[in-house]
Amino acid sequence: MKDIISNSLANSYSYENYRTRLKSLLAEGKSSGDDQSEDLLHYSELNETRMNRLDKTIRITPETEQFLSSLKTEYIWLVLSEGWCGDAAQLLPIMNKMAQISDKIDLQIAFRDENPELMTLFLTNGGKAIPKLIIVNKDTLEVVADWGPRPAEAVKLIVDYKAKFGIVDETVKTELQMWYLHDKGISTQNEIVVLLSE
Repeated sequence: MKDIISNSLANSYSYENYRTRLKSLLAEGKSSGDDQSEDLLHYSELNETRMNRLDKTIRITPETEQFLSSLKTEYIWLVLSEGWCGDAAQLLPIMNKMAQISDKIDLQIAFRDENPELMTLFLTNGGKAIPKLIIVNKDTLEVVADWGPRPAEAVKLIVDYKAKFGIVDETVKTELQMWYLHDKGISTQNEIVVLLSE
């Protein structure tokens, strides 16, 4: 596993470089990832706007800030993502703001389709759900924990809808985006702090 982590880190991007790469792809009329379609391009464009907004508006709670400021161990937060992923667009700006608080956190983003071996190690119910945060000890490259693809309450929203209607459609995707809007990144911060506290 350490070799796969190491290879993926060599093939990963800082948050700024990830954003730059997505912008470059959009300028070419492309989304990230192996598949290209009008829908994925549309989602990528929406997510670009969403991330621009969240970069400006997301606030880290004083409790989270205090916890992150007191970290003793150095971590790499390696996140599997793609530009078309709505959850990633909501969550990466939060993770980036959290990482900026502490010099003990190095946030790196790896594209899912460019790192299939890593993705295979961190499937969710057998699927390639993203974003997936892999918390790695910087000194040993041991995986401390992993988290994702979304906060527990958002997972429940999707699971309940799918149980009721049998599909994940635009209606529930809109509900999910509204959930993120009202949550303001609090659940994500709290859940990641709990992981680091264990």
